[in-house]
Amino acid sequence: MSDGETLPAEAQRIAAGYAFTGPALDLGALLWDGGCHPGASVRIPLPVLNRHGLVAGATGTGKTKTLQLIAEQLSAQGVPVFLADIKGDLSGIARPGQPNDRVQGRAAEVGQQWTPAGFPTEFLALGGLGHGIPVRATITSFGPVLLSKVLQLNQTQEQSLGLIFHYADTKGLELIDLKDLRAVVAFLTSDEGKAELRNIGGLSTATAGVILRSLTAFEAQGMADFFGEPEFDTADLLRTAPDGRGIVSVLELPAVQDRPLLFSTFLMWLLADLFHDLPEIGDADKPKLVFFFDEAHLLFNDASKAFLESITQTVRLIRSKGVGVFFVTQTPKDVPSDVLAQLGNRVQHALRAFTPDDQKALKATVKTFPNSAYDLEELLTGLGTGEAVVTVLSEKGAPTPVAATRLRAPESLMGPVDGAELDRAVRGSALHGRYAQAVDRESAYEKLSAERPRAPEAAPKAAGPPATPKEEPSLVEQVVSSGMFRSLARSVGTQIGREITRSLFGTARRRR
Repeated sequence: MSDGETLPAEAQRIAAGYAFTGPALDLGALLWDGGCHPGASVRIPLPVLNRHGLVAGATGTGKTKTLQLIAEQLSAQGVPVFLADIKGDLSGIARPGQPNDRVQGRAAEVGQQWTPAGFPTEFLALGGLGHGIPVRATITSFGPVLLSKVLQLNQTQEQSLGLIFHYADTKGLELIDLKDLRAVVAFLTSDEGKAELRNIGGLSTATAGVILRSLTAFEAQGMADFFGEPEFDTADLLRTAPDGRGIVSVLELPAVQDRPLLFSTFLMWLLADLFHDLPEIGDADKPKLVFFFDEAHLLFNDASKAFLESITQTVRLIRSKGVGVFFVTQTPKDVPSDVLAQLGNRVQHALRAFTPDDQKALKATVKTFPNSAYDLEELLTGLGTGEAVVTVLSEKGAPTPVAATRLRAPESLMGPVDGAELDRAVRGSALHGRYAQAVDRESAYEKLSAERPRAPEAAPKAAGPPATPKEEPSLVEQVVSSGMFRSLARSVGTQIGREITRSLFGTARRRR
């Protein structure tokens, strides 16, 4: 007789809701009436991982280990995984775990046959700040909507930036890095460029000037490294290892964790790019990729209505392209209700209730769960580290009963790999030769600065007081004096390039 059959009737009903017949991930064992029951497994069917999910809980409750646990099992089932490593401690997934009393005790409690195992891992770093393969985006593909979010522009300024991108697209001015965009805005804010502003409509010189200043300040903060070429191809997130296991792509973020708006928006760019490029596949036996979006609340803070609508539509539609998205944050209220409604799988770790705001968040979280046999308010404040309240979609797409769960122990190393080992892994990566070295080819800045007239060399002068060194011309002066500038000024309304087709977020692709 299994442990599940000795449970009270209500607990048996919960356990029966997780008795799936097809491939599934093992999350842990059922908690009921103060005890852990290893014979009552809590699982999630592999085919429903593209129905998205939420991993939530207060700091220190075990969310990171939950991500590691799920990622390991997805990789073992041949599903590639993307993990945003905010704290820098997920790199250990590449190395076998170390047995100790704590791990073996947890394995015994949940009926887990724990075996140390490492998983095929690719290490990435945003803008090359860190040990991983550099992840860069061109300004053109990043698009005006996401860039406006990073620059913290208001709605009017966002619309104006969209017009500037439209202008650059139609004029064949490739925006590869920040200096390209600054060059185009400098041109449009100059006296000669005002006619161009009138032609693209609705863009005031004052607003364009605000955008130019925002770009200059953004670059001064050291943000230029994140934009440029070679641009990261998100198809590289979909690879499997020679042994058939899915590759886990770990994006290292500790070096930029003081720039949360930047990395959260870059994560959205990766997701939007996948949405833009992947074909429709409908429901499949397993996802093509599961994408974990950490610190999700940063994406939604102060977001415009149009921006939130774009996120909602992307999350809703990317499911049919085989991509599952798990948002990781502290409470469900951090995620807008229209997005939360798309998240079919839930792993909720403990919440704190120390303040009135905490109490309010707790009550709001309880309301997002189906009716339950548990007192969820009491349960959610009493869960230990590595325990969670779970509800997922069944193989038929219906929600499973709410299950308090003691989670399994990850089989890989629960901690970071040292920097020297990371560097060796990165140098040995098949992606290193493609992305490691930055490239600065001809683009808008070079085109606008081309044919800048040089002053003829002066004849030697008689000795006299030393001449005052001439200041380097400003960007605006360089652009306005260039031959390309004069050509553009003469060709108002003339399309010299092919306009780029843009998606929901204004992202664009020329590569595929």
